[in-house]
Amino acid sequence: MDTLLVETIFDTLNAKAALFAIECVFDEAGVRLPVMISVTVTDASGRTLSGQTIGAFYHSIRHARPFSVGINCALGGAAMRPYVEELAALAECYTTCYPNAGLPNAFGGYDETPADMAAVLGDFAAAGFVNLVGGCCGSTPAHIAAIAAAVKGRTPRAPAPHAPGLRLSGLEPLTVP
Repeated sequence: MDTLLVETIFDTLNAKAALFAIECVFDEAGVRLPVMISVTVTDASGRTLSGQTIGAFYHSIRHARPFSVGINCALGGAAMRPYVEELAALAECYTTCYPNAGLPNAFGGYDETPADMAAVLGDFAAAGFVNLVGGCCGSTPAHIAAIAAAVKGRTPRAPAPHAPGLRLSGLEPLTVP
């Protein structure tokens, strides 16, 4: 095993329970592996299903010292842009994004083409928002190949510097310098 991924998080309390369990196993085994965390923004409000903003979510899980934190599933990449940008500005670790190939259509399929997804994720990489990209629901090998080509040679995002301060979260984040 190389890493652990807690993903498609729509409820932060469940994610925190998973992270607690992972830490217990690390303590028992005397080994710590990298932990990747990926949240799902459920609609254009930019919140998880349980109502947290991206900033509040990050404050809620940063204690776990993730290797990476990101956004996956739920929305197509273009709709994720403001939330990926916000997360990239906050995260003191690597960031990820692996969107669906659009929202499911009436037939349960996904309509974003490989070129569509590659353009969006290539833009995220060019803007310095991400370290790792990929595809979630509806993605095919052709999608992944196009995404890989779009980000090839891009400079990876530098994690945000650690800024001391008190960080609290409920539905919204609160930072006290």
